[in-house]
Amino acid sequence: MDNPVKEKKVVIKADHLSLSFGGVRSLIDVSVDIKENEILAIIGPNGAGKTSFLNCLNGFYKPQSGTITYNGQDITHIRPDKAAKMGLARTFQNIELYTGLSTLDNIMAARHVLMNQNVFSSALYFGPAHTEEIKHRRTVEDIIDFLEIESIRQQVVGSLPYGMRKRVELGRALALEPKVLLLDEPMAGMNLEEKEDIARFIIDIFEGQGETYPDTPVLRDGVNCIVLIEHDMGVVMDLADRIVVLDFGRKIAEGTPEEISKNPDVIAAYLGAGK
Repeated sequence: MDNPVKEKKVVIKADHLSLSFGGVRSLIDVSVDIKENEILAIIGPNGAGKTSFLNCLNGFYKPQSGTITYNGQDITHIRPDKAAKMGLARTFQNIELYTGLSTLDNIMAARHVLMNQNVFSSALYFGPAHTEEIKHRRTVEDIIDFLEIESIRQQVVGSLPYGMRKRVELGRALALEPKVLLLDEPMAGMNLEEKEDIARFIIDIFEGQGETYPDTPVLRDGVNCIVLIEHDMGVVMDLADRIVVLDFGRKIAEGTPEEISKNPDVIAAYLGAGK
């Protein structure tokens, strides 16, 4: 007798989300299950509601109706800082970094969300505070090594090429030790070589690096729940286990890359000639 295929655990459940800004409806009754052990891609034309969906997941937007649960807990109206502490980290379509700070300082800044504030509240810097500082800096240095950005660790982010700033933003998200990683067009504006590098990093993050980084769990164990918004369909078809398609705020399709590539509604809305 064949063993049944084990159903993947639903980590985030977005149920009937609707979001409007004045008369503009960004999301209309959108329901999506985000599961562990998979890369879920969200695709669709510009203005389809993809970024709005991510913004609802980590608290930047509050849907007018519908619910979002994370491991069974209602997070529909969660604050972004609390979402980060719970394990939801993201990158942005438009890079959001401290342009006057160095690569190292940008990634280190993200660690403050995880730091023991009681330890750092003392004006005296010794004992537990020093130990914790060393621990966080070791994690940041591992992330810098993993993303191959050692050469720019002390450079001011505002002076870096666009592709490198994208890597720094990915490093900042990893510094939050996410359980769910939300990537909003991580390859936008990149050349082919830069896209290949980011695709490799995404795969390595998903799979984990084992004992290469034994003291940094996010790299050692990986992030086995990734949501990816990306316009490059070659990348999407190669990376995604499952794809959700949005069009004018509505979900019009969901399935494997093979199923999506043959879906007539998707072809008409997004994958047609010239798309």
